[in-house]
Amino acid sequence: MLNNIGLPGLLLIAVVVLVLFGRGKISSLMGEVGKGITAFKKGVDDGKQEIEDSIETARDVTPEEEKDKA
Repeated sequence: MLNNIGLPGLLLIAVVVLVLFGRGKISSLMGEVGKGITAFKKGVDDGKQEIEDSIETARDVTPEEEKDKA
């Protein structure tokens, strides 16, 4: 159903949205979307770092017997 919209259809939709909401409302909405994307990326990076830290911590743990031998 959405495969045959094409460029003219998308332009028409964009114009209707612009008329309905106005330029100011759309720009503030896009600003909020940008902030959300930035926060999501930061959360993903923090999660990756936390996983890498926990893996590194798990590698550093050695049994007590091996520590005494060294």
